[in-house]
Amino acid sequence: MLAGIPFTAHAYEHDPRAAAYGLEAAEKLGLDPDRVFKTLLVTVDGALAVGVVPVAMQLDLKALAQALGGKRAEMADPTVAERKTGYVVGGISPIGQKTPLPTVLDESAILCETIYVSGGRRGLDLELAPDDLLDITSGRYAPIARIR
Repeated sequence: MLAGIPFTAHAYEHDPRAAAYGLEAAEKLGLDPDRVFKTLLVTVDGALAVGVVPVAMQLDLKALAQALGGKRAEMADPTVAERKTGYVVGGISPIGQKTPLPTVLDESAILCETIYVSGGRRGLDLELAPDDLLDITSGRYAPIARIR
């Protein structure tokens, strides 16, 4: 249990040569990539926020900005992302960040009983219900993913 929310941790052997951490997690854990989500830090009108999208898709920055009532979004600097979350890029979890940030989970997660998100380091994913993820992050659903 994590803050009263049930989850299952799934560890796998991370390959440091892997180019796409989320796709690596899906492959090593034998999962449909639609159930494995990546955590991306962005700035929306200058303020940090979190977008959580399926690993095989891309974050739609304009849709994320709109979901948070902003005008413009861009990817956050990786150094800033690591400093604000306390996690290393490729292992950033939407849960337990040093600084709680506005969080948006792609609405496709609604179709899954459970989803997988990074557990805070490369080689560790957490399986939990999408509604529970939103409860623990005070997040919301929105259509923020697009096909690559």
